[in-house]
Amino acid sequence: MLRVLGSPISILGQHSPSDITRRELLHAGGLAAAGLSLPQLLASQKLAAASTAPQGIGFGSAKRCLFLYLYGAPSQLETVDMKPHAPVEIRGTMKPIPSVVPGLDVCEHLPEMAKIMDRVTVVRSVTHAHPVHGVAFATTGIPSIETAMELSPYDQRHHPYVGSVVEYFERQKKQGQATGIPDNLALPFPFSSQRVGEVARAGPYASYLGASYNPIYTEYTGKATRSVVKTLADRKIDCHDPYVGCDLESHFKLATTKPLPEVKLDRLNRRRTLLEQFDASRKQIDMNNNALAMSQYQEMAFSLITSREVSSALDIRSEPQATRDLYGMTLFGQSCLAGRRMLEAGTKLVSVFWDEYGLAGDAWDTHWNHYPRMLDQLLPPFDRAYSGLILDLEQRGMLDDTLVVCLSEHGRTPKLSTGRGGGRDHWSRAYSVMFAGGGIARGNVVGATDRHAGDPIDRPVGPKDLLATIYHALGIDPHATLTDRGNRQIPLVPESADYVPEMFG
Repeated sequence: MLRVLGSPISILGQHSPSDITRRELLHAGGLAAAGLSLPQLLASQKLAAASTAPQGIGFGSAKRCLFLYLYGAPSQLETVDMKPHAPVEIRGTMKPIPSVVPGLDVCEHLPEMAKIMDRVTVVRSVTHAHPVHGVAFATTGIPSIETAMELSPYDQRHHPYVGSVVEYFERQKKQGQATGIPDNLALPFPFSSQRVGEVARAGPYASYLGASYNPIYTEYTGKATRSVVKTLADRKIDCHDPYVGCDLESHFKLATTKPLPEVKLDRLNRRRTLLEQFDASRKQIDMNNNALAMSQYQEMAFSLITSREVSSALDIRSEPQATRDLYGMTLFGQSCLAGRRMLEAGTKLVSVFWDEYGLAGDAWDTHWNHYPRMLDQLLPPFDRAYSGLILDLEQRGMLDDTLVVCLSEHGRTPKLSTGRGGGRDHWSRAYSVMFAGGGIARGNVVGATDRHAGDPIDRPVGPKDLLATIYHALGIDPHATLTDRGNRQIPLVPESADYVPEMFG
């Protein structure tokens, strides 16, 4: 069954009988269109008041955003906050090399990034109190997180994902007019869906905004060109991992762009007529319940099913091989390339996840075999993808108004562990992130850590400050409010958080 807007419908909270009737009609209408399982597209609450943000430095400087998320959390000590004079059990075995920015050294295994750091702001003093895989904490306005919530995507305490918030305000600006181009798209596949072990993780969900604001995910089509051995507790598998290498046929598509074989376009149109019949009934129910109309969102869903513009943008096989090589023939690199193409097509925010693949405890979660994994599987693909993205955006004249965010949920312990192959464990007291483009200052460093990269000693910055900075750059007041399920006004970020002016140039 095809999925149009992310996750299946989840009915949360208590509803009147008339509400349930409306939902049943919408669900039936969704099934009527091309055999699709359409999530609820009804706007869940009345729209918030228009933003009245003060025009501080950098406000509205970005037209679009590419949001790169490195799940599992890279080590600050092997990327952009190296401590070569610390004891060996802290500094490890990798050495710094100078970048084009004096004083901004990077790891020796990031040579391509060293050449483009004059386009980047590094924040070395990110800090918080939750050393768990808090994807939701890093990407939503939720004030705190716990493991049970992190492993429960539909916990009602969650707040909306940053991409969902951006889409919400975009719909306000467009006054419900559907464009056929998604404003909140995520690559390369539904988050936390390609590994076994543990349960789904929270984070990229719309929460109380409603399922119609969930990211629209792509599907990855292609083959891995390399195999790596992965371990989890007593499990060990030989995994063909496209994050390490992928073939030339690798590309992406929306689930909505490939109807089931027996569903032809004429049947789609006939079923669309049936959907419109459901609409007529639904409108009468909505009038009785004083609810918002949703026809424009059904139109958007149908447009995505047949959109040649979207399918063309996601088919990166049409790019010159030199451009594909610039990003690197890995899943993360090719996802970044597809993300750039979707931004060109008109998407407001594209998320690219470096996700677990094969087993849990994967990606950047280097509790064991830290250096072999960093050297062989992580740093080289990231070096090529990130540097290639920045250069490509710049060459196309897009970098100045495209915000590129690269972050994770925490950092890694300053002291190496003595476990299997050596490792660095979770550490949220100090870590680094990178921002570029969209009005962000070039060749800039914000904050500093102590001699072990263990705690900030200058300009501490919280994850909510980073979210506020993203909203601010996109022209959204970080302290604007949304209406939750209890009709309470909830700020996008906690009142104590604010954008970081030192990040803008």
